[in-house]
Amino acid sequence: MGGLTGDPAFAATTFVVIDFEATTPTGFPAQPIEVAALALRYETGTWTTAGRPFSSLIRPPAFAPVTPADTAQTGLTAEQVGQAPSPAEALGALDRRFAAGKPYLLVAQHAATEANLIHNQREHCPALARIDLLDTIPLARYLFPGLPNYRLDTLLAHFSIKHPADRHRAYADVEVTAEVFMRLVGAADENAELSDLAALVKIAGRTAKCNMPAQGELFDVHPTSERGHG
Repeated sequence: MGGLTGDPAFAATTFVVIDFEATTPTGFPAQPIEVAALALRYETGTWTTAGRPFSSLIRPPAFAPVTPADTAQTGLTAEQVGQAPSPAEALGALDRRFAAGKPYLLVAQHAATEANLIHNQREHCPALARIDLLDTIPLARYLFPGLPNYRLDTLLAHFSIKHPADRHRAYADVEVTAEVFMRLVGAADENAELSDLAALVKIAGRTAKCNMPAQGELFDVHPTSERGHG
């Protein structure tokens, strides 16, 4: 056990590896068509799964149809997602997995993508939208400088993790991202500068948009105060 995994805050946290597949309609934000999540805990020196894995297709709105390019990348067709649960149904079911008052962190490869998708769907998943994230890319860059790039396929090759047959499907990507994350934590455990969860968050953390102060609040001027200095 190293400093990081020996930290009580690390041990208390449930790490939820999450991935979305999405369409990218012109003039609109990306719209999810699939989501998967896998919850991990580090207990008594080993990783364990917390609860059942989650996976669901999501029916996109009419303005964001699945395109031939989407099908070529993911294998998902317009017919498949056309019969899928709505965003409210799919993301609501995922949202109910999160227990109030328990510490969670989302884990994602290029977490900005997941952060934006979640924020744009926050009315359907208010609990999920308030969970901060860890990004495997800056963590890998910090721990393993000098790789040609930090794409998921590159990290899979670096760690000799088998490339899944259905790469670019949400649950397949969640499984291998979880493998990468566990390898990164193993490396971080041997790094004296990453001695606790706070240090890990400093390197690879991303604040959920719902947890950021609104721009207006940063510059609010109280009218009474303004008059008092007139």
